[in-house]
Amino acid sequence: MSNQDAVVNNVISIILGGGRGTRLYPLTKERSKPAVPLAGKYRIIDIPISNSLNSGLNKIYILTQFNSTSLHRHIARTYNKFGNFSKGFVEVLAANQTTDSMDWYQGTADAVRQNLRFFNLPNVNLALILSGDQLYRMDYQELIRGHIRNKAEVTVSVLPVERKAAHHFGVLKVGEDGRIVDFFEKPKEEKIIDSFSLSPSAFERHGIKAGGRSLIASMGIYLFNLDVLGSVLSGSDKPDFGKDIIPEIIRKRRVCAHFYDGYWEDIGTIKSYYEANLNLASLNPSFDFFNENAAIYTNPLFLPGSVVNACRIEHSILADGCIIAGAEISRSVVGIRSIIGKNTIIKDSIIMGADYYETASNLQANQLKKIPNVGIGCNSRIVGAIIDKYVHIGDNVTICNENKIEQLDAGSYMIRESIVIVPKGSAIPSNTVI
Repeated sequence: MSNQDAVVNNVISIILGGGRGTRLYPLTKERSKPAVPLAGKYRIIDIPISNSLNSGLNKIYILTQFNSTSLHRHIARTYNKFGNFSKGFVEVLAANQTTDSMDWYQGTADAVRQNLRFFNLPNVNLALILSGDQLYRMDYQELIRGHIRNKAEVTVSVLPVERKAAHHFGVLKVGEDGRIVDFFEKPKEEKIIDSFSLSPSAFERHGIKAGGRSLIASMGIYLFNLDVLGSVLSGSDKPDFGKDIIPEIIRKRRVCAHFYDGYWEDIGTIKSYYEANLNLASLNPSFDFFNENAAIYTNPLFLPGSVVNACRIEHSILADGCIIAGAEISRSVVGIRSIIGKNTIIKDSIIMGADYYETASNLQANQLKKIPNVGIGCNSRIVGAIIDKYVHIGDNVTICNENKIEQLDAGSYMIRESIVIVPKGSAIPSNTVI
């Protein structure tokens, strides 16, 4: 076994399955954040799992809590297929009451703390802690090599950011030796932001061009020596890594920074989710799903190719199993099994599709309920919207927030950050105008 293989076998990945996901509501009404569909056919959780597998890390734990049924189903169907003679696994650790704790996970650090007993595997001495709701591609081997080279006890992956983004991140200071010397979670006061600002030459020392960026922010990716992780968490009852644990230990432990300067997006809000998906449909997307050397894995659906007749489609993603006739689609993401009728216009929108085709009995039930079939009918117009799965939209429907309303809760739809969202399973009758 090579030294690199030995290091890989010594690392476990711990993926945090997310909290209630209130900022992504109503997409998280019936599912957790990591289970939200992405790019037509994937789930957000596929990103950190794929990054781990592509980095040679195949011992993966996923910590889940809220609305986790669909996430568990997706993981079981996609990843629990390691051979009987493989040491790899993707295992779900759901929150539950035990003799040690009667509480649900109270935060990121608490979720890991409550599961420490599972991580003491033979020969494992490093724990990589990842978020389940971020879009990026990273070779974690570079992070691991830097951690070992720096003789770090903890390494935090960091990203250069602009000043205006400071209040969204934990910002930090790094010494010339790469050690983190100060940390502040989501600063709002200008004088605090000033104290963490760096000169362009400071970025250049780490091989990064400043490009108008003046701060270094935590990506929420942490690599711990496993014994240090156990000691730190057992010696504290603080709930979160970013707010509590990292600021607390930087003066007690050797905490170093790993610099990353690629595309990275925290998909935590409706707007960030919407914009990240539409960016994927552009001619030059910031994130590339076509990289064969670092593929993004998901559940193989074995669907037929999409049937497209007399359509105009540009700058869009079209997933498998769709039936589209005479539609015009631009700058949109169309998910699996989407059915779209004639003369319908879809622009700047995300159509999630469905996880099954309706049967004859389903269609008969729709008729009795006097609701449209699942899909989008004819002569409709949808602009600037997110249409969740199993939505029934009739003919001659207009969904377009022309008045730029910021927020609204209606019976069959919602508006968040000016984006119209039709929740999962909703029915929009023919001739409706939204």
